[in-house]
Amino acid sequence: MTKKERYQQVLAYFEKHNPAPETELGYGTPYELMVAVILSAQCTDKRVNMITPAFFEKFPDEKILAQADPESVFELIKSCSYPNNKTKNLIGMARTLTDKFGGKVPSNINELQKIPGVGRKTANVIASVIFNKPAMAVDTHVFRVAARIGLTTNSRTPLDTERQLVKNIPEEKIPVAHHWLILHGRYICQARKPKCLECGISDLCRFYQNLQTKKRY
Repeated sequence: MTKKERYQQVLAYFEKHNPAPETELGYGTPYELMVAVILSAQCTDKRVNMITPAFFEKFPDEKILAQADPESVFELIKSCSYPNNKTKNLIGMARTLTDKFGGKVPSNINELQKIPGVGRKTANVIASVIFNKPAMAVDTHVFRVAARIGLTTNSRTPLDTERQLVKNIPEEKIPVAHHWLILHGRYICQARKPKCLECGISDLCRFYQNLQTKKRY
């Protein structure tokens, strides 16, 4: 199977079985998504969604969050990972949005990365989810799943994975492909115990094929 054929068949499967995937983070505005994505770093979406309702009630927009006392922010997010650092980033993000971007979340990936707490992955999430741009956010799920299936080859960094995926996925499908890979990694192609027998693309998967070869020998 060629790489092109693998991509075509994998994308066709996801498109058929999950035609309209969405982020599992709860949000209503670009500001709220940015808060949620910052909180989600090394933290589950489930945990973030438990935190954000009370957070958004107290800090409904960037102007109010920009004036927040760090202790009040910390108290609301302390159950997630790295709350001290995220407290600084959230307030810094709100101040930057207010002072430099007129309260509007920018759509440009380079501009987004000037905001505290927003790295390339977060910038790509915002660009693809809010603005439907062909940006591929690579988290641990995407990195693992892409390598296992065989969509990427010898990738050592998230940026390398991003470049390989963007090169081979049709531009209009990149925003949804990000969700396909994340959800597949979250529920099927899990890190420690991948559910290969439940997987609908195991016949296309290099990882599964290697497992079967080892069993035969």
